[in-house]
Amino acid sequence: MKFLTIIASLQLLCTALATAQSPAPKPLYCDPVYDGAADPVVIWNPNVKKWWMFYTNRRANNDDSTSVAWVHGTRIGIAESKDGLHWKYKDTANINYRPHEGYTFWAPDIIEHEGTYHMYLTYVPGTFKDWAHPRNIVHCTSKDLVNWTYQSTLPLVNNSVIDASVYRLPDGSWRLWYNNERDGKSIYYADSKDLYTWTDKGKAIAARGEGPKVFPWKGKYWMVIDVWKGMEIYSSTDLLQWTKQPGRVLEEPGTGAEDQSIGGHADVVVNHDKVYLYYFTHPGRRKDKRAKPGSVDDKRTLIQLAMLEYNNGELTCDRNKPVDDPLLPLKKR
Repeated sequence: MKFLTIIASLQLLCTALATAQSPAPKPLYCDPVYDGAADPVVIWNPNVKKWWMFYTNRRANNDDSTSVAWVHGTRIGIAESKDGLHWKYKDTANINYRPHEGYTFWAPDIIEHEGTYHMYLTYVPGTFKDWAHPRNIVHCTSKDLVNWTYQSTLPLVNNSVIDASVYRLPDGSWRLWYNNERDGKSIYYADSKDLYTWTDKGKAIAARGEGPKVFPWKGKYWMVIDVWKGMEIYSSTDLLQWTKQPGRVLEEPGTGAEDQSIGGHADVVVNHDKVYLYYFTHPGRRKDKRAKPGSVDDKRTLIQLAMLEYNNGELTCDRNKPVDDPLLPLKKR
């Protein structure tokens, strides 16, 4: 019996080592339906004991090459993973908010609080061929991460807002950062005591950018912002005053497969003091070899993974460094 126990332990050890030695692939994930995965957010699903990735499912293989209709009419895709390194397509989220024909969902952020999941989602009321249409952030809730119930449309600064990011403040209240497209695409914020009622607070960062993501690490708060030439990084001690660090990450081309263009709109997962950066790229928009504008190769997007590192008070990222540390499961709250 003791011998069998030793053998079983060795088998588990070998399995763990094999998993650890199998790094995340490049690219990390491609959507099998439309080939347009973008704007990822990653969350642990305790019901199935897997990591789930929600993402904007852009219709990159749409034949229309004359407009931006392909980034409208989009749903929110779901991929799943046991380790955060190897992903497969799961489904689309069942979001029960469809007041307009041809509705568009973009860039969700999802958090869990006291057994309820909260999604803050960009909603566009149709499928359009240009950008001149309303965009709002809506709040939906779920108990299973699959079926979502509409709660409200957030009363933010105007009806041209996108890309919510929510974080719980030290006093137990909540803050939401977003992009105000009518103010030079700068970052604004709103506060809430309960995740349902929000008060807009105005401008947070007077700089052009999208997809803010806030997270704590190394005794500071950090914000990563997509500036269309890589990601800018800000730090703060109070979540109000933000200081931009000099260098950007994901600006220079990588060497991995389909990772030669800038990285955009990322999610950040802090997992046992390691920081995972899930970002998307347009592989056909590399500077040295641009695909034909409007072609499928030009429109397609996919998800990549790299690690953030802390060096001399700043965050850096080597997108070419293999990622082989799996995301560890979270305890059920």
